[in-house]
Amino acid sequence: MRRLSCFLFLFLFALAGYAQETENFGANHNKPEREEWLKDVGFGMFIHWNVDTQLGVVISHSLVGASPDYVERYIKELPQTFNPKDWDAERIVMLAKNAGMKYIMFTTKHHAGFCMWDTKTTDFNVMNTPYKKDIVKQYVDACRKWGLAVGFYYSPEDFVFAYKNGMKDITRDDHWEKAKPFQAEYKKFVVEQTKELMTKYGPVDLFFIDSDVLKEEVKETVWKYQPNCLITRGALPTPEQYLPGETLVTAWESNMTMGTAWNYKPTNEHYKSGTELLNILIESRAKGGAYLLNVGPTQWGNLNEGQEGRLMEIGAWHFINQEAVHNVRPWIVRTENDIWFTKKKDENTVYAYLTNMPDWPRGERREFLIRSVKATANTEVSVLGQTGNVVEYKPNVDGRARFEQTPEGLKISVVRAQRIYNNHKWPNPIVVKLKNVEAALTPMQFRTVSAEKLKNGNLKLTADVVRMGSGKEYRIGFEYRPVQSSLNEEFNEKWKSTDIYPVTNTGKMTLELVKGNIQSYNEIEYRAVVYQDNMRIEGNTQKISTLRLE
Repeated sequence: MRRLSCFLFLFLFALAGYAQETENFGANHNKPEREEWLKDVGFGMFIHWNVDTQLGVVISHSLVGASPDYVERYIKELPQTFNPKDWDAERIVMLAKNAGMKYIMFTTKHHAGFCMWDTKTTDFNVMNTPYKKDIVKQYVDACRKWGLAVGFYYSPEDFVFAYKNGMKDITRDDHWEKAKPFQAEYKKFVVEQTKELMTKYGPVDLFFIDSDVLKEEVKETVWKYQPNCLITRGALPTPEQYLPGETLVTAWESNMTMGTAWNYKPTNEHYKSGTELLNILIESRAKGGAYLLNVGPTQWGNLNEGQEGRLMEIGAWHFINQEAVHNVRPWIVRTENDIWFTKKKDENTVYAYLTNMPDWPRGERREFLIRSVKATANTEVSVLGQTGNVVEYKPNVDGRARFEQTPEGLKISVVRAQRIYNNHKWPNPIVVKLKNVEAALTPMQFRTVSAEKLKNGNLKLTADVVRMGSGKEYRIGFEYRPVQSSLNEEFNEKWKSTDIYPVTNTGKMTLELVKGNIQSYNEIEYRAVVYQDNMRIEGNTQKISTLRLE
């Protein structure tokens, strides 16, 4: 690894116990088997849809700080023209099913307060539009028909309710404090809406609470009427627009947009590529979590070609590789360079996802060395979706997978044989199934801990080595870059590397990063990186902001 003269390394060794940082999610009465189910299914669809889709603006948030004239017209005029004539709940549910999604989280009510169901709590609902049909009911019926789990997104914050009760300057930062004069009415209103959702539509499988306002009251009501309902946001980690930097033991769910907005954005939008979306799915599963991918119907209720096309591309990949998506758990390491891993639940089968190889010609053989996996007498290696016995139009090519256990690691040799597109190109990851294998090593256990700005303007990065593992030689360093966009990887910079230094003991290790390398960044993300013998292991990613140092 290249050396950078701008780094000062001050390694300090001190034995320290490992403490997992946890957030306070309040009461959690999720049943363990329901959280285990989320780990099994691992992939769902989020649907954001609101009356302001007609404007193509950010969902609900245009009301924050808006003028009274804007708010009044939002409340009175937008429902008058909301008539999604092309809404077909079955169509979108079938798209989700074909993409490999096992559940859907539907926005019953966002912060603005517009209800997509037939409610008695407010006139600001879909029944008082030209459409006049209960959209939530249609969604629930379609999910049940096609075997997908039913999830409800619900925001206890209600801008229109607050406005009508005297909050003329709609705010989020101190929303509950500003609602003090009518908090009792607010609570009654939210509890009644939650009760309706829990009693009108039969069993609800999942619930997503998008606010800390009255969160505990909503949870209590959900579990009161449906104790088997799995609450994700509100009870579990639900990182938004990013993935956790490390593998989490608990069930978790990352929710991300397909483009740059939750609501449908008709102009100035840029969707992630199908490959980017698949890479996020793979990383989510490798870290033990579920990926909740958002789509936004248009004002007419359909998905535009960009969203539908990406769901179909995901569906094609999933149709080939579905056994590597569901009922899997993290392997002993998440990744070896561009190879990501999961392990089949309760079996000695490992899946290796070969990523970042968009130009792999069909019929070409490539070899890979995997250091964390060891073959046994019963090991079998194959590429999902193909036998390798036939490579179309290449009768002399042997497409079968091979493997050899070497002192350096498990060497696999595979061919991309299956024809997916007419032009014989397929940019998405290939998955290799390694059956009846075992762990080849015990990896070092370490964490990226913190970053601290020093008086001299430099940045001190700290990692904690908890366990040394089974290697003979260890080296450690850090990587950093500007905080990346979860919206499109094309805009992202590559990681910059520090020097790496030997590690001989457990404990805290620090590095001083000279400010000249970071002064132009508003926010950076950083991670520790360990080299155990010849295997690179990436640590969890952390962030630090306000780095414009003088």
